[in-house]
Amino acid sequence: MFRVMFGGLGLACCACAAMAQDVVTGDAAAATLYAPKTAEVELTDGVLPKDEAKVLKMVALDQLYYAAIAISPDEGLMSEATVAAANYHSVEAASAVALAECEGKKKGAAPCVIAAVVRPEGWQAGGVQLSSDATDGFQSSYESGAMALSPSTGSWGIGADDAAAIAACTERNPAATDCTVAIKG
Repeated sequence: MFRVMFGGLGLACCACAAMAQDVVTGDAAAATLYAPKTAEVELTDGVLPKDEAKVLKMVALDQLYYAAIAISPDEGLMSEATVAAANYHSVEAASAVALAECEGKKKGAAPCVIAAVVRPEGWQAGGVQLSSDATDGFQSSYESGAMALSPSTGSWGIGADDAAAIAACTERNPAATDCTVAIKG
């Protein structure tokens, strides 16, 4: 995990948790993936004043999809409790991590909330969801074999078979003890 500072806004950017997905073929995955590194931001209505929402949207556009930005409503946007979890395999996974990190840092009483999410440009529900980096890896390196994903860390790996893909996923991030095959054949 690495942190990016933007003014007083601390953003935790990490490749993390994927939601469980069914195993699909490489061709099926390729047909539903989005271009890596092209994203759109959806702000949560009513969370921030318009001027802060504009700043957040600019910062959020620099995050790799799938991402979520959580804030402490008592402390506002420019707080140590503001956390962006980026480069996940789903908004849900990114949101869970961003909220947990925000809760651990906040000083106010109100629970943290998601202020914005980042998805691939043109996103629609359904299909395979891979982080921006995993999408790039799939598109540049996957020919056949298997691709494994870690629900808890967002790690991923490609290999000639299931065991090799899981080993590559774990090697990419040793904390990824839950790598499972998501794409095969």
